[in-house]
Amino acid sequence: MTGPAASDGPVPADVADAPFWRRKTLAQMSAAEWESLCDGCGKCCLHKIEWADTREIEYTNVACRLFDSGSCRCTDYPNRKAKVPDCVVLTPAVIDSLHWMPSTCAYRLVSEGQDLPAWHHLVCGDREAVHRAGIGVRGLTLSEDEAGDLEDHIVDWIE
Repeated sequence: MTGPAASDGPVPADVADAPFWRRKTLAQMSAAEWESLCDGCGKCCLHKIEWADTREIEYTNVACRLFDSGSCRCTDYPNRKAKVPDCVVLTPAVIDSLHWMPSTCAYRLVSEGQDLPAWHHLVCGDREAVHRAGIGVRGLTLSEDEAGDLEDHIVDWIE
């Protein structure tokens, strides 16, 4: 079963017992449900290169200066936008416009009406599964403060 698309109406009674990500749109989720969707992969905190002529996205292993590579979390999540003005704050209103979000991202998957993968902690109950599946970037990043040219740090992550 897949989740509701962002424009879908009420959820049928036969899915009332389904997990929240299958029966709610992103906009219908509580703040706690929204935050719990994050799988902790860390890819949204990495710098990307978008080529102007092709709009192609290249991923890098260069992380925001607030990113903790060991935990794959922001070190100052509540104040991230104030400290990093170009930080993109994920909301239901912007998720569909972020074409650079990884195909494995739970926010993207739910927005597209897809289900969460088996390694997602809400499915399997294990927050480490994302890293064992090779999706997370724990220990694989470099801080933007020490990186130099982004073009020297292009990588191919599992998508």
